[in-house]
Amino acid sequence: MPSLTEKLTEHGFESNDDYEFQVRCLLETPTSGIRALNIEGDGERRKTAFANALARALDFPQILYHDFTETHPPLPDVILPPSQDELGREEPPIEPFDRIVSEACAQSEGDPTVLILDQLQAADFREHIRLQRLIKDGFWEVRGGSYFANPNRLLIVLISEAPLYHALRQESFRLWIGRQSERQLVYHPADFDLGPEAQLVFDALTHLFEALGAAPTRREFTRLLNDLRLHVRTTDHLRLSLYGRLEVIERESLSDPRLQEVQQQILEAAQTWLVSEHIELADERPDPDPNADPDPNQKQR
Repeated sequence: MPSLTEKLTEHGFESNDDYEFQVRCLLETPTSGIRALNIEGDGERRKTAFANALARALDFPQILYHDFTETHPPLPDVILPPSQDELGREEPPIEPFDRIVSEACAQSEGDPTVLILDQLQAADFREHIRLQRLIKDGFWEVRGGSYFANPNRLLIVLISEAPLYHALRQESFRLWIGRQSERQLVYHPADFDLGPEAQLVFDALTHLFEALGAAPTRREFTRLLNDLRLHVRTTDHLRLSLYGRLEVIERESLSDPRLQEVQQQILEAAQTWLVSEHIELADERPDPDPNADPDPNQKQR
């Protein structure tokens, strides 16, 4: 069975970090209210990518999403006509936030549902208070009507670039998503079905990653190796490949004069590796069999 990390990768979130423990704490610890996950970190939209990938990795059939910075939210599937009171005054339409929370509560009565609330720092502080009450009490009020949620089937994910309201934070499990993996993996040629002749390339790349403070994922590293094998022939090529393949590398850092020597070492090691690989492939050709019948199409001398 694929691990959570593999499932997250499959659904668009790559990381060297393992979130199995945090997710188990979130989902398997008894709670009296609705489970809520507070995603913090400096990963910017990586937090959003994690939330969506997690919902899909956990096979939630209903995934609802709301971004408080969205100025033109999508229209609902069903548009209701405006209602009027006894004096003929029209009530304003229900706000997109109220609509999607109400829908999440209703959906949770039948199916496991995830409600992702993104960019909460842009929401009115009073909405933080309402969310805390929803998580604690299990229902959402809109214009005098109450929408009850099934606490066993609803998960609320809160994403904010600023600290949440204290009481709302206390009702949530907090998880950190950084702009890159915190876990630095050291790769070896055998991990990629390569021989020891590639070790110098791996050593030089590890040196560069340590200098840059970068932690490439396995897929990023695999693509970089393919570039070194097929395309990279100059240090300019190497910089372009590094910037193109590794999400966390800043373009300006690759031009740092202090890194030129290690970049040159990577290039030289890659060239030696390619020569060794070429010779090895040539040596694998079978020697001609002296007892084999001659080619009938070959001209006799």
